[in-house]
Amino acid sequence: MAGRPEHEPEPGRAGAGSGQQARRLATPLGLRARVIMAFTMGALVLSALLAAVTYGLVGENLVRQREAVATDQAYLNARYLRDRLRSSGLQVASPLDSLETTGGGSPVLLREGVWFAPLGVGREDLPASLRDTVIGGEPARMRFPLDGQIQLAVGIPLPAVSSAYFEVTSFEELEGTLNSLGISLLAAALVTTIAGATLGASVSRRVLRPLSHVSAAAVAIAGGRLDTRVARIDDPDLGVLVTSFNEMAGALQERIERDARFASDVSHELRSPLTTMTASIQVMEGRRADMPPRAQAALDLLVADVARFSTLVEDLLEISRFDAGAARLDLDDVCISELVMHALAAASDAEVPLAIAADAVDAVVQADKRRLVRVIANLVGNAESHGGGATGVSVDRAGAGHVRIAVEDAGAGVDEEDRERIFDRFFRGAAAGSRGQGDGVGLGLALVHEHVALHGGRVWVEGRGDREGARFVVELPVSRQTASAPEPDPGPAAVPAVRS
Repeated sequence: MAGRPEHEPEPGRAGAGSGQQARRLATPLGLRARVIMAFTMGALVLSALLAAVTYGLVGENLVRQREAVATDQAYLNARYLRDRLRSSGLQVASPLDSLETTGGGSPVLLREGVWFAPLGVGREDLPASLRDTVIGGEPARMRFPLDGQIQLAVGIPLPAVSSAYFEVTSFEELEGTLNSLGISLLAAALVTTIAGATLGASVSRRVLRPLSHVSAAAVAIAGGRLDTRVARIDDPDLGVLVTSFNEMAGALQERIERDARFASDVSHELRSPLTTMTASIQVMEGRRADMPPRAQAALDLLVADVARFSTLVEDLLEISRFDAGAARLDLDDVCISELVMHALAAASDAEVPLAIAADAVDAVVQADKRRLVRVIANLVGNAESHGGGATGVSVDRAGAGHVRIAVEDAGAGVDEEDRERIFDRFFRGAAAGSRGQGDGVGLGLALVHEHVALHGGRVWVEGRGDREGARFVVELPVSRQTASAPEPDPGPAAVPAVRS
């Protein structure tokens, strides 16, 4: 038995792959859309079924009534014609002209082998089987098409006068009535379907309203409003969901507030011994010259660790203020180019090139100076700790309503999968660790994110194109332009090292 070639894909496997791809491309319908569709399809099916049954029953009833009326009228005309033919002999035209038919029917008479058809429907128009049956002495009726219309022919033998009477009745009027009935039922089905869709939309809106409230509350809680709760409802099914959500939100708020209080209490408790240690170090620094070299080296290590410890405590206190919702802005009109100059000079001992775009020189933002200076200092410090130092800082406009501050370094860069998480607290992933041997604890960039968000801005990190390193960008809303602006530098300017 020949085997399958190795390069030929299995049909089942290929079909499964294409099916999975189709499922990925298909957009699932929401719950509200599915409820509305269910009501609409239910109304459509029900209305179509009722319309079909109604049309069938009413149509059949109307056809039977018309046949019964036409048959009764044909028998009346046949008796009348028989009586007239007995007394009038061979004079046939006169009694045929005086007959009354149903719905404009056409009388046809066979009299001793001669056919009489005063209204145009003659022998050739009658079905042959009907003619043979009636001429043979049996009354009969038959529906047949004639000139595109359904006709009813009733045949009655008249042996007393050696004749056979036929009466042909058109169903054109009945077909018009049935067409009008069908259009009415179709319109009713359409109205019913629309009513079903409207009812489905109303029901889905009422049923899903608690879910929309839960969703809005979840968004509010994610945004920091931990006291958000969903109003209780009386529904026995959805009420359980609302109650569970509120209990979960309460437990989450209690847990976060407890953790925030713990961090704040610990930070405050650490400040007292830290102050004592700082004062002791200052005393020891005053007697540094009297110390042996090994003691001086130990003192240098102690000074560095205390400085790092002090920065960590201050960061923890700042983070605890954000968690407690106690962070407030002391807003002033700030010329962003001047603030960046001073902040950069105070943040680094190295000469960092600063480039200010001409349209950003006079940009003014509503900002808390202390917090923005802290943002720039943290970004420059992050570049020194993890990127080998800042290689450039730029200030430019982003459209008419925003200004951007970018800090670049020449380190290993930040992997794309870490570019969102790098602003998380205490994030020290492999990508961050590979950027250098910094001794931070992962709060600097988290504070940058919090400070910028408090100003209504945003911060992100990106690559430097074809060059090594990372580019941290802060975007802030501009409030206005200054009335008079200083002359901008034509190119990057080297900021001298100034420590305050």
